[in-house]
Amino acid sequence: MAVKIGLVGLNGIGNLHAACYQEEELADLVAVCDVVKERADATAEKYGVKAYYSLKDMIENEPDIEVIDITTGGIDNGSWHFEPAMEAVGYGKHVLVEKPLCHDIREARELVAFAEKQKVYLGCNLNHYFTEPAAKAKQYVDNGEIGELVYCLAKMGFNGGEANYGLAGSPKVKGHPYFHMKAFLTHPFSVIRHFCGDITHIQTFSDRPGFRRNAGDVMASINSIHMRFANGGVGYLLSQRGDAVYGLGGWWSLEMAGSKGTFCIENCVEKVSYWKAEKGIPAISQQPVPEVTDYGVTDFNRTFNNRLRAFLEDVSARVPFDQLRANGRDALAVLEYTFAVIESYENGGELVRPHPLPPLHGDPLFMR
Repeated sequence: MAVKIGLVGLNGIGNLHAACYQEEELADLVAVCDVVKERADATAEKYGVKAYYSLKDMIENEPDIEVIDITTGGIDNGSWHFEPAMEAVGYGKHVLVEKPLCHDIREARELVAFAEKQKVYLGCNLNHYFTEPAAKAKQYVDNGEIGELVYCLAKMGFNGGEANYGLAGSPKVKGHPYFHMKAFLTHPFSVIRHFCGDITHIQTFSDRPGFRRNAGDVMASINSIHMRFANGGVGYLLSQRGDAVYGLGGWWSLEMAGSKGTFCIENCVEKVSYWKAEKGIPAISQQPVPEVTDYGVTDFNRTFNNRLRAFLEDVSARVPFDQLRANGRDALAVLEYTFAVIESYENGGELVRPHPLPPLHGDPLFMR
């Protein structure tokens, strides 16, 4: 049976979610909500649903809604997430929040704890690993074809360069030094953690190029981040916000190397290559021939369809909390890493240990 959904926040991402739900047989979009009446009315008319202008009114007038999908934005693309998420959880609704989970790490911790107390699902749109290449790569890991983690190399960001630069005018971006970190690092950190596990140590060198400085831009747009994992492996993440053009691997690449093999995903949705570590491989002079699986996919937006469907599948199946894919605890983890990056940056590149996560609870959802 389709899951009844109320959608909050109707700018670009909100309307993208609405379009995904229109295609999804597990979704029944019942109502939409935005404080800007014109936005709510336009989306409601397009999809033939009821428009509301406050979350309270929508929930109280549509009691059959099971999931509240929150696609609001705000400063650093996340400062308007906490209040509606807490309100929806307070009503006992399952909640899906766009990334980042929250703008403030203390609010994120509070939201995750409150959802657990209320015994509702809390998910986040960590959509970058809901792809065919990522599923194939996870098979390599789960089948033992990677072995013990040696290193992880990740590169995610935006192509650009000085000729493409323009000072942001939006109050959500302008004057906020950590916009790129808070708005974007959720994605690479979530993918890295999905494959490599929890991160125990973080250190960064972050900065901005001269053309940003000359324009009075305060954003720390270049992030060179070093990591150590709980399993002993090491990692490196490079992320930049349109300050240069990326080379090999495109705007998005993840290479995970282990004692038995290595995979590399390119451009998120495009392809995955696997190199098997076999006896007799020359140390330098010759690269082994990889197994390449090219999916021929270029439409990144399909990751939204994949991720939203996964959430609805999990809600429908009433999976245990710890089996909810891309759950609140997962989103909190990557936000803790982001704030560790900020702390390291503010302290001149010091090594930081991220704040510990709350304990895992696998109790099944209490049926209401």
